[in-house]
Amino acid sequence: MDASNYRRVPLGVVAPRDADDVAAVLEVCRANGVPVVPRGGGTSIAGQATGTGVVLDFTRHMNRLTSLDPDARTAVVQPGLVLDRLQEAAAPHGLRFGPDPSTHSRCTLGGMIGNNSCGSHSVAWGTTADNIAELSVVTARGASLQLGPGWSGAPDGLRDLTDRELGLLRTGFPELPRRISGYALDALLPEKGADVARAFCGSEGTLGVLTEAVVRLVEAPRARALAVLGHPDESAAAEAAAGLLTYQPLTVEGMAADLVPPGTAGLPRGRAWLFVETGGDTTDEARERAERIVRAADVVDAVVITDPVGQRALWRIREDASGTATRMPDGTEAWPGWEDCAVPPARLGAYLRDFRGLLTQHGLRGTPYGHFGDGCIHVRIDFDLITGDGVRRFRRFSEELADLVVAHGGSLSGEHGDGQARAELLPRMYGPELVRLFEGVKAVWDPDDLLNPGTLVRPARLDDNLRFDVLPREPVDVAFGYPHDGGDFSAAVRRCVGVAKCRTTSVSSGAVMCPSFRATGEEEHSTRGRARLLHEMLAGTVVTDGWRSTEVRDALDLCLSCKGCRSDCPVGVDMATYKAEFLHHHYAGRRRPAAHYALGWLPVWLRAVAATRTARLVNTFSSMRWSAGVARRLGGIAPEREIPRIASEPFSRWWYERLRRWALAVREGRPDARPAGGDGPTVTLWPDTFTEYFSPSVGRAAVQVLETVGLQVVLPPTFRFERKPHGGWGVNVFTARRGRVCCGLTYVSTGQLDRARAVMRRTLDLMEPLLGEPVVVLEPSCAAALRTDLPELLHDDPRAARLAASVVTFAEALERYAPHWDPPAVDRPVVGQTHCHQHAVLGDAPDRRLRERAGLNGELAGGCCGLAGNFGFEKGHYEVSKACAEERLLPAVRGAAENAVILADGFSCRTQLRQLTGRQGRHLAEVLAEALGAGPEEEPK
Repeated sequence: MDASNYRRVPLGVVAPRDADDVAAVLEVCRANGVPVVPRGGGTSIAGQATGTGVVLDFTRHMNRLTSLDPDARTAVVQPGLVLDRLQEAAAPHGLRFGPDPSTHSRCTLGGMIGNNSCGSHSVAWGTTADNIAELSVVTARGASLQLGPGWSGAPDGLRDLTDRELGLLRTGFPELPRRISGYALDALLPEKGADVARAFCGSEGTLGVLTEAVVRLVEAPRARALAVLGHPDESAAAEAAAGLLTYQPLTVEGMAADLVPPGTAGLPRGRAWLFVETGGDTTDEARERAERIVRAADVVDAVVITDPVGQRALWRIREDASGTATRMPDGTEAWPGWEDCAVPPARLGAYLRDFRGLLTQHGLRGTPYGHFGDGCIHVRIDFDLITGDGVRRFRRFSEELADLVVAHGGSLSGEHGDGQARAELLPRMYGPELVRLFEGVKAVWDPDDLLNPGTLVRPARLDDNLRFDVLPREPVDVAFGYPHDGGDFSAAVRRCVGVAKCRTTSVSSGAVMCPSFRATGEEEHSTRGRARLLHEMLAGTVVTDGWRSTEVRDALDLCLSCKGCRSDCPVGVDMATYKAEFLHHHYAGRRRPAAHYALGWLPVWLRAVAATRTARLVNTFSSMRWSAGVARRLGGIAPEREIPRIASEPFSRWWYERLRRWALAVREGRPDARPAGGDGPTVTLWPDTFTEYFSPSVGRAAVQVLETVGLQVVLPPTFRFERKPHGGWGVNVFTARRGRVCCGLTYVSTGQLDRARAVMRRTLDLMEPLLGEPVVVLEPSCAAALRTDLPELLHDDPRAARLAASVVTFAEALERYAPHWDPPAVDRPVVGQTHCHQHAVLGDAPDRRLRERAGLNGELAGGCCGLAGNFGFEKGHYEVSKACAEERLLPAVRGAAENAVILADGFSCRTQLRQLTGRQGRHLAEVLAEALGAGPEEEPK
């Protein structure tokens, strides 16, 4: 699968290392009659990156920037090079590659050339074909060609064929900036320089296999400004777009309010927006150009942003539309297929009105967005691609929309190519003569029809090979509720549409997804790869052993359950939940890995140690080489790991001893010895397993700060009362049962969901008297479990949602219940990492504001610490765990100033830091408590 609606099972995948490997593959496949499909990042939305033969994956080895010449403004690239890597290399020279699709962080140059990709800056710098100087290609029969202008590299017969059809080439192609459909044979006209390289662009892997390219670079503006123009509706924005082109903007992008998540900040008033970027040598010059556009535009409202951070935040709204659009506002699924038609920009408004009418006529919905300045529209439509009637309606709509696009002088594809989605309809756009010429050109380049057959020429039907055909029609019996997918696990897996943001090889500021892919570079360790394997597991044709699948188990094994995909994936795939679900079924009725018992049941073992007061003894044995080695082997723990030391006094024991001392003082006539809490609201402080047994200093610090600001702190009850009728006397007997609250995180992360539910129900019984009151949770992973796993696993218990809604982080509690408190001035730089669960589930805006008010200056790193609870302790995970930490966290800490505070609210993060650097991370509560005069309390060494 790619990012399209299609699925074809290949015979195999080859990762070539050089052009000789490519030639060897072609020779073997030609001898055996096996098709070959070149593939880059697999972000194509038309199906041209899928095939039934051998797939050439260029992302593993042929992915280098060979050279860059700043003077000539050219670069030599291999086909698997990700666009962002080229942009990073060119940026120090003030240069860039002009085209930039929204998938720039994972799409490859080879894929861009194959599809003739464009992106948001094509109004200024054109398509990929406009920026190509020379291409190195291996033909299906093994010839190595260097393609360029003046018929350079043309295969035998191509010039004769096209010379006979010059009239057709001059009249058969519509003139518009985004005409991507079919073969660009008009580039072979003598008046256009007979440019074979340009004609090859957009051929979708059907003519030859690209092995190297010389690309042209453009001068990047030194400064940019972004004008966001608010319009009353989509048609008004579309009609205004063409008029802005005279001001020579860098971009004119459009989107409507349906694609903007609720609560999104920064956009001006309106129901649709144009994103218009301008450039200049200085910020003032760029701003003046943007303000000139605002003055000329008829808008509801507008903003001009020159701050790069603010621009990036607004651009992310637009770039994430490709994923956001896969769900309608009511949660209904929407699909590609007519993702990027293009019409002349001046006709865009009229086309959109007719397009909307056609949707209504067929009872369909979709929200257009995209490159309004080029007349190119992206849209996902709520096709029913599962039932027979739905697929037939998909075909009828596609045929009628093709006719509508042609009637407006447009192109069926304006960016992503035709693939299987549109190639069948090319005769409606080009007519039979030009389509026959396409077939003749294909025969010249590839007489054996070896390369990507069924694409562009003699295409497959647009409603064949749909990837949903193989999925079960009835919902699968699962443990989690999947509230955003109607309780249907298949629908949850279908969320992955393949936009592949999880394949980004360098983490952006604050992002997390997907740390295991960045550590290994393997598709199976990306969120998309795992979702595809789950898809195949449900389908049962390739992965045939269902929940018992070892392929799925092995791919999920390196998932850190960081939940980064839950927030960073544009469609909200939650692989941590899917992993827990899979492990629950995979090990049902079977013995589990030792780590599931040692680490999954960690709360039970630690409670036993606390009850028997044997922490010092356990610590002694865990520090001895032989006994620690035995414990690690028996517990399935990585031999490289130190076993964390258990606190001799658990947090709650300190708490109750404190209350006992106060009660004794009151009895002795010393009421001034009471805790410092004032008459503010009462908050329940959650004694999570990690704070309770490993880091009680965090709990003590939090109590001091919360009481200092006037809050009254209590701990959850440790008894619950059960009422049972006694015999036939009609008498109720109340039995007190002792217990401890627990979020169930360790059981969830190891897939022990039956046990997790039992623990969660016991917790709800204990917390029932306090439901509705604020619950302060210090450990981010536990807070995230209570916010999400609890209500999704106990979706049949209304108390779960009430408790989830009550959970607040430490910073949220201070901001919400002590808004006028001024924190002490720490005035020191900070380094560290935002906890991945906080990033994905809880949000860190209150933490940022609290740090700023306390004078804790600096940004925390993105990514994941790599320990991730039980993950980094499990045998076989150490190297990946360490690689994740080395990406952002460890370099940030090593490069920190001597007086910097190392912030790490998560126990896992602090443990990883201590074990890999010897440095001690601290919870924000500890830093504030020390500033209040409590003095630091170190965790056990």
